[in-house]
Amino acid sequence: MRVKQLAEAAHVTTDTVRFYARKGLLMSTRDPDNGYQHFNQEALRQLRFIQQARTLGFSLQEIEQILHHQHSASSPCPMVRDLLSQRVPKVRQQIEELQTLLHRMENALDRWQEMPDGLPDGHTICRLIEHWDSDQQETSNE
Repeated sequence: MRVKQLAEAAHVTTDTVRFYARKGLLMSTRDPDNGYQHFNQEALRQLRFIQQARTLGFSLQEIEQILHHQHSASSPCPMVRDLLSQRVPKVRQQIEELQTLLHRMENALDRWQEMPDGLPDGHTICRLIEHWDSDQQETSNE
């Protein structure tokens, strides 16, 4: 199948297929007459695998390592488990940081509802932000 057919079968763009092929994650052959790339069913299977791995947060470099294990006939499963077990605490930390940011943003919006708009006067840029004391606001709302 050609690039467009592979992309449609996997529900991705043709640019995605070409990008993964350039990265060496998908193998193709070239038609000597017209130069078109041709992909087989294995490429479709690998493309779907890449999509699934991306939804689990794996980077393209990690996916390349996983595929390398597969091609060398060794199981990538231990590496996959290790990568995710290392990543889970980091994602939890990011979620906590985002929840803190969301709380700070909501507090700012609540407080700013009552504040008048200010015009730049050469001394201020945006008085909403300049008069925001995040430490005071977070401790007063806890």
